[in-house]
Amino acid sequence: MRFTVGVIYDDEPMDSPWTRLYAGFLKAISCAFGLAVRTRFFLYNHRILRDTPLGCKVVVVGNITVGGTGKTPVTEKMARVLSEHGRNVVILSRGYKSRSEPLWRKFSRWLTQGAKPAPRVVSDGKKLLLDSSEAGDEPYMLARNLLPLGVVVIVHRNRVEAGFFALKHFGCDTILLDDGLQYLPLRGQINLLLVDKTNPFGNGCLLPRGILREPVANLKRATYIFLTKSDGKPDPELLAAIRARHASAPVIECAHQPRRLSSLDGLVSLPLSYLQGKRVATFSGIATPERFEDFVRQYGGKILHNQRFLDHHCFSEDDLTDVFDEAASNDAEFVVTTEKDAVRISAARKWRLPLYYLRLEIEILSGKEIFDSAVERICTGNPDPTPDNHK
Repeated sequence: MRFTVGVIYDDEPMDSPWTRLYAGFLKAISCAFGLAVRTRFFLYNHRILRDTPLGCKVVVVGNITVGGTGKTPVTEKMARVLSEHGRNVVILSRGYKSRSEPLWRKFSRWLTQGAKPAPRVVSDGKKLLLDSSEAGDEPYMLARNLLPLGVVVIVHRNRVEAGFFALKHFGCDTILLDDGLQYLPLRGQINLLLVDKTNPFGNGCLLPRGILREPVANLKRATYIFLTKSDGKPDPELLAAIRARHASAPVIECAHQPRRLSSLDGLVSLPLSYLQGKRVATFSGIATPERFEDFVRQYGGKILHNQRFLDHHCFSEDDLTDVFDEAASNDAEFVVTTEKDAVRISAARKWRLPLYYLRLEIEILSGKEIFDSAVERICTGNPDPTPDNHK
């Protein structure tokens, strides 16, 4: 697995014939994947396959790469701002890594011609109805954080069915389609396309040789481009690459900024200054853990033990026991994890050391007026031209 990741990110030296052979094998699969992607877009662009308008404002949040570009924090920020502007917001998510219907139940339903399972409501805007194992990490996190604003969160593989369900049961006027840029059956009016400034397009290859879900040329599908994980410094080369594919898309630069440390039960909230000079242990199961670890160090935490798991890792009792045993043996004062990882850990469980998660929020570094105009456009239905959702 590590070798494959190294080849995908070009971290493995190509002086070995086996590495070059494996890279060539992945490249061949990438070509086949690219053909499938282009064929799918062709079918939708020429109306051979048809998308579905819902009759309400649909805002798509997504990217053209795999990995963590910050879709969930951007979705949360947009939902907050739109709710504060009086919009009735529903977030639709596929619910990645959520608990799926058992095979025996699918077979039984097929055998008896039973009804398909309805979309699952993570939050009805009044209370949480599912946990993270049933909903998925990101939908649960969104539902929990946005509950005070009355935002509804729904998970379903078929986002068209989920959209009509949201309209019927919650009367929403705005749908945020989380990680929905490649979900072509549902038509969106506004595409918020996120680009990770620290690794915009990888090596320029499609999956599995690279990290691209679709060609870089498809930046032209964006209504607005968000440069995430920005340090605020100009990057003329990246901007030129974007402008070569989309000459007019407004660009907004933003960063994930730590706000506080929180206990899993939400009863303890500590300022970031609490990290200063403290001996800590960290662990995470996210796509890009380096940023999280850097934040802990940036605010003065001395990391004595750090453990990384695969993205969306489901922590076992043994995993967590090992983390806390190592932390204690290294004389750590407490343990810090990410918010996304925290939702997969029981808040009722007591450990050898205190456990906190690092709460991050999106901060707009440049393009604040563009962000505000995007919000206004969503709220007022400004009909200024937008690129086709599929082209």
